[in-house]
Amino acid sequence: MYWKSIKYYSDFSRTSEISLIKRVGFILFGVLLVAISLQLFLVKNFVIDGGIIGISILLSHITNQEIGLFLLLLNTPFFLIAYSFLGRRFLMLSLFAILVLSFGTHLLENSPVITHNPLLVILFGGISLGLGVGITIRFGGCLDGTEVLAILFSKRSAFSIGQFILFINLFIFGLSITILGLTEAIYSFATYLIAYKTIDITIQAH
Repeated sequence: MYWKSIKYYSDFSRTSEISLIKRVGFILFGVLLVAISLQLFLVKNFVIDGGIIGISILLSHITNQEIGLFLLLLNTPFFLIAYSFLGRRFLMLSLFAILVLSFGTHLLENSPVITHNPLLVILFGGISLGLGVGITIRFGGCLDGTEVLAILFSKRSAFSIGQFILFINLFIFGLSITILGLTEAIYSFATYLIAYKTIDITIQAH
């Protein structure tokens, strides 16, 4: 799955005939789905995702600061590093995506959650998150700097991009046990699996 997403970061042939305006529109839609998932399903139910989004949720709970602040601060350095090998279009679209996500989560900060039912949170939160991230990837953007970090490390070691992502996320979910609790960590991992299966389907869709 991660090789598919990297392919979309470096080769946008499938969207080459789509205008920049349409591409930005699709990314905007995808990012808004992610913001809805985070603020109306996951964050207030103490459910996290992997990667930078997961780290941002944990930091938000620890500091009581808005999640959008951490999404912006933690992602931007990775996108700037990626400029040299993924290009200006990747940088601009990704910065646009993360700015919209930060603003979207800010607007929804005080919105009540749709449900506290764990199964519904996992299912609908995971699908909405995965669909939004998948659309963003498909049209040239990125919302998670850990994939950029994995690319850099994989070039200098025997581990693959997918293995680095797995290591990072296992650490994040392990850390969430001490911060949020074991039950919440299990719910988070289930949400993660649904989200990334949805990303996979979205990227492959014709």
